[in-house]
This record gives sequence, C-alpha cells and structure tokens, in this order.
Amino acid sequence: MVNNLVNPIKKTITLSDGRTITIETGKLAKQADGAVEVRMGGTMLLATVCTARTVTPGTDFMPLTVEYKEKYASAGRFPGGFTKREGKASDYEILTSRLIDRALRPLFPSNYHAETFVNVTLYSSDKENQPDALAGLAASAAMAVSGIPFEGPISEVRVVRINGEYVIDPTFEQMKEADMDLMVGATYENIMMVEGEMEEVSEQDLLGALKAAHDAIKVHCLVQKELMEAVGKPIMEYCHEVNDEELRADVKAKCYQGCYDIAKSGNKNKHEREAAFEAVQQAYIDALPEEKKEDEEWLGMIARYFHDVEREAMRRCVLDEGTRLDGRALNEVRPIWIEPDYIPGPHGSAIFTRGETQALVTCTLGTKLDEKMIDDVLRNGYDKFLLHYNFPPFSTGEAKAQRGVGRREIGHGHLAWRAVKGMIPADFPYTVRVVSDILESNGSSSMASTCGATLSMRDAGIPMIRPVSGIAMGLIKDEDGPKYAVLSDILGDEDHLGDMDFKVTGTEKGITATQMDIKCNGLSYEILEKALQQAKEGRHHILQCMLEAQPEARPDLKDHAPRLVALDVDKEFIGAIIGKGGETIQGIQEETGAQITIDEIDGKGHVVIASSNKAAIDAALDKIKAIVAIPEEGEIYTGPVKNIQTFGAFVEFMPGKDGLLHISEIDWKRYETMEETGLKEGDIVTVKLIEIDKKTGKFRLSAKALKEKPEGYEEARPRREGNGGPRREFNDRPRRDGNDRPRRDNRPRREGNDFRGGER
Repeated sequence: MVNNLVNPIKKTITLSDGRTITIETGKLAKQADGAVEVRMGGTMLLATVCTARTVTPGTDFMPLTVEYKEKYASAGRFPGGFTKREGKASDYEILTSRLIDRALRPLFPSNYHAETFVNVTLYSSDKENQPDALAGLAASAAMAVSGIPFEGPISEVRVVRINGEYVIDPTFEQMKEADMDLMVGATYENIMMVEGEMEEVSEQDLLGALKAAHDAIKVHCLVQKELMEAVGKPIMEYCHEVNDEELRADVKAKCYQGCYDIAKSGNKNKHEREAAFEAVQQAYIDALPEEKKEDEEWLGMIARYFHDVEREAMRRCVLDEGTRLDGRALNEVRPIWIEPDYIPGPHGSAIFTRGETQALVTCTLGTKLDEKMIDDVLRNGYDKFLLHYNFPPFSTGEAKAQRGVGRREIGHGHLAWRAVKGMIPADFPYTVRVVSDILESNGSSSMASTCGATLSMRDAGIPMIRPVSGIAMGLIKDEDGPKYAVLSDILGDEDHLGDMDFKVTGTEKGITATQMDIKCNGLSYEILEKALQQAKEGRHHILQCMLEAQPEARPDLKDHAPRLVALDVDKEFIGAIIGKGGETIQGIQEETGAQITIDEIDGKGHVVIASSNKAAIDAALDKIKAIVAIPEEGEIYTGPVKNIQTFGAFVEFMPGKDGLLHISEIDWKRYETMEETGLKEGDIVTVKLIEIDKKTGKFRLSAKALKEKPEGYEEARPRREGNGGPRREFNDRPRRDGNDRPRRDNRPRREGNDFRGGER
C-alpha cells in the first residue's frame, strides 16, 4: 500500500566487518524539529530533537537536555516493581545521556540560548548489537535534519581491543574478550569526547584506539552530511543576545590589565582570587553613569564581556609567560597531604587532599547479601563493587541545600569506579562499597576520589593488585596560532576557561580509565600524545606520595570488619543446608549469629559464612560441616532422639540424617518395651554407625556397641529375614507381621487384635 504521507529518506553505513547501520528520516515523529531511526541488525533507536523558538531573558548558556531511555519491550521484558512501567532513569541510562551531551554541547553556537531537548529511545534490541554505541550517531543525525544551528555532525563509536586488534562497535559477546573499552565522540575534524576503561594499557595503545575510532566516525559524519543535503531543511535564524561592540571594547580596555595582573600574581587561594576579579568588575561598574548602573540589560552585557576578558587574560598569561593562576609550573602538581585510617567506624578510610580539593573516602566490606542487583533492560545480574561520589554545596562554599544525587555525581563516581575496579582480585570474597565525600573542590574531585578509593580499600585490608592514582590534564590553545600549553592537575578555573579536561587514571604499569572533553576546534594527536606523557609523569608523582603515606596495604582486616570463611560442598547438599523453607540455614544463623549465603557455582555449592565474631563463624562452620559430612560405618556420633517407636528410636546422628537405634541395640540388657529403656524424644545419645544399607541408604545405629559386654552374656540367635533392624530372638517361632517385638510362642494370632495370643 502506498502512503502519500510518508516520504522517507534512508542512508546506509557499512562497517569493515560487513555489518550495516541504516539511518532513516521522514517516517516517524515528523512534528519534532528533527527525527531519525537508526537500525543495526535487530536493534533500533529513535532520536528526536526539539528547540524553543523563544529564549528566557537573561540566559547566557546553552540550556541543552539529553535523555536516553530504554524500553523494556525492546527486549521482550516486563519492568519490575509494582507499577510495571518504566520509571526514573537508571545509572546506565544517565551515563549514556552524558556521553551524548558531552559530544553535542560544545558544538552549538556560543550565542545560541534556546532550550533544546534531545531524546534517544531504544525500541528494539537484538541483544547482540550494543545500543549505547549508536545513541550519539542517532542524536547527531536528528540534529542534522532539524535545521537547528549546530556545528556538527558528530558520531560516537565504541572501540575495543581483542587479541591486539581494534574492533569498532563490537557485539555483547565480543566484549568478553576485550582488554579496552572506549566510547569516542568526534566530528569529522576533531575528537570531542572520550570515556572508557582499560587493563593497564600504554599511552600508545590508547592513541591507537582513538585513531581507529576517529577513522570510523569520519564515515558516519559523511553519511550524515548526505542525509542533511537530501532533507534540505534550512538552518534556523536566531538572535539570542543583545550586544554592544563599543561596550565590549570599553570593558576590555579598562579591565584587561587588572585581570592580567591577578592571573599573573600566582595567588594560591581560590576565594581570594575570585574576590580580586570581582573587585575589578565592580570598579568598572562603579565608574558607569548612574542610569547605566540600574540597567539590567547593560549589566548583563558587562558580565559577559568581563568573563571574556578574564578568560583571555588567564590564557595569555599561560601562553606568553608560562604562568598559571596559582603560580605553578605547567607540569607541577599541587601540594598533597594524605592520612589513611582517618576515622575509626568504617572498615577502611582515608583523607586525600591535593591543593584545595579534598576527599574523605570510606570503604565498607559486606557479604553476598549486600551485592547490588542490576535489573536494566539489557543488563541483569549483581555487582559486588560499588563506588558512590557525593558533592555537597559546602565543598565550594555555596549556601544552599543538598538535594538528591545528580547526573554529575553519577558520572564522576562511575569514572572512579572504572579506574579501580580492575585492581580488586577476582577471588576477593567480599562485597565492597566505597563512598567519596568531597569536602573541598577546586578541580578534579573525581581524581581525588580515585586516589582516596585506593587508599581506603588498602586501609580496609583489600589486597589490591596495584594501587591506582589519577590526574586531570588541561589545555590552553592559541585560537589563531600554533601555541599551546598542556597543564597538569588543573584548577576549576583552568577547566572552565581552558580548552580541555582530560582525566587519566592508572597504575605504575599502565592506564586503567580515562575521560576527556574538548572545548576547542582542532586537537592534534601531537597534543594528545604530549598530554598523555605529561599525565603519566603526574600520575607517578601522585602515586609516590600515596605510597609514602601508605607503604603497604593493611595485612589483615580490622577487628570490627566482617570475617568470611568460604567452602565448597557437593551440589546435593545445597538443599540440606538450606532446609525446608530455609529452616535449616535460618536456624544456624539464629543460633550462631553468623550470616550464611549459598550459591551453586560450577556444579558446586559455594557457602560463605560471615561474622565479625570468630566464635560465631566457627560454630556455623561446624554445623555446616556436619550437614555435608558423609556418614561412615564404624564412626561414633552424638545426636538427639527425634522419634520413639515400639521397636526402637530414630536418632539424628548428623544434621539432617536419622538412623534407627533398634531396641536390641540400646544396651546389652534385654528390653521388652521402649518404656523400659527410659529414652525420650530430645535426649542426647552417643551411638556408633554399624551399617549403611547399600540398597536403601538407611542407617543402623548402636549404643551397646560402645559399652563393655557383660561377662557371661549369651548371644541372641540370628534374626530371621524380614523388616526392621537386628533384634533378639527367643525362639524360632514366626514373628508377628508388622511388629518388631519377639513372639513368645507359636499360637495363632487373634484376629482383629494387634497383640499375640495367650494370657496378658
């Protein structure tokens, strides 16, 4: 059927391995400013973009919002929870949104201030191709066909290394073999964003991955340009700023020297430096005619122009004189002081302070019950290493309330998590939670969190493979010339006013994680290589400071930390340990105070016992060992009488295992009834396992075998074949059916009665 309302335009990207990506517009969501669907195999994303036609007065920034969402239906699943519908964004969705945002945001014109919303939604997943690697391409393609002013297109790809070869946009299955995992966003000309983790790779390996990713992105950008031309939508006209060029020139003429002198002064105190810049601006405003001092539009322009002056003064000071705002050399790291084991309550803690950035980091050890359950659309399982980052307003001197966790906190915590997680031994049995609270902030608090996480985990007694340190690198690049300067351990202002924020973490052996955001046009691989080499020197310096403060990891856990004992048992014992409805395992936990978990791993039952009390662990371990112990003939056991029958007692000689202590095996003395024995349910008896029936697996116990046989004792005749355990026979008369007691004569049994004939 022909639909005249639909006129789709489709373009195809062919990857080096033959897989294809299709971009189609004109079919879905046509009322949005731009909309495309992107498909790769059975994975489909819909990206839309809408921008406001008016601007909120006084807005001087780019109000961009990016939302990435995954529909549970895309994988044929129901959402969890009571409402059974998608709720707030998961950490994974937030992190993917940030990846898109960081590549798009620098490419809007600096004077474009209309609210803009980008939505990328996963509607179908083949569970083979990873959707987050396509999300940046989808967002950019929607922008490309929207007519919104944008200095793109861009694309994002995932690049990994498998057996020494770089692979673009690998499948979920291929990821299992990779030793690098990088997301790279770039225009045709420049890399704009990098984030990922690695297994201690070299700087050259990282550069090789970036080049491979950029080559693939160039193809994506060319196809988007073809799509843009085919759609042919004109670029929107806009006017979001009122400017006065005479005022701009006047602000520069009267404020530049004062700003330059402050930038050159080398004042190491952030708030004093901010106050000095504000004083220069206020002096300019004070000199204005009275009518201009009350003009909000005029004051807004002055604030923008002064910011430009401040930026230029700082940058020229660095480029022309090699002087930074706080007086350091370009490759100098701020003073560091470290104090491990700072607070007594947590299982591990540390203070890491570098200049005016300070992190208080704690480490808590837990059991399997403390693992985080992951129930995302495409990712399910448990995470046993958690790292949380908190950024309270007081860390920057702001007087405002602290609200919930924001995207920035999730992103910074995730970077530190990636940096150190590979250094926790795979067989470390504990669940680990690290929390970094930023107490002061003036640049690179995520790297302070990385260093503090290492220190706190080593203080907790975690035998890390190697300690990890991190550093943030900056860049000042001459816009009109070849000059540039790479800055080590950047300040907050150097990040804000500079051209790059490049975070690198690693061990003495190699890089473990990285995150880079670029704010300038043009970043050569020469600059990247210099930044990586300078970062390596800075990382090693910081690592040396850490090792001086904490030469070794704590050799053992602290006294109040939970102790774990693990053992593997045969699979068939899992049910016995758990018991009916969890009765057995819960009973052990209540009796001992220990915490017990059990899982089936590789065909075995993996039992973990946890407690800060060694006696509780030992008691629980003894009980579990008793459950899984294999009964042996000839061994002696002690246990309670569980049940009394006319022919004997059933004794739980091992947890979950009952055996028959026949009336004839209680003592050398001959008993006619069980009442004569004096045994009651709950009595504790010691018995010997004298037989395990090879056919039925039933157990025969004996108490008399542990007692000395009386002198002159006459052995009982062998019992006739039949049911029940061994018993004394007084004669050869047939035994009554269904009764283990010996018959006294051969008289016929009375019908309808369960006692033998004869006088009673």
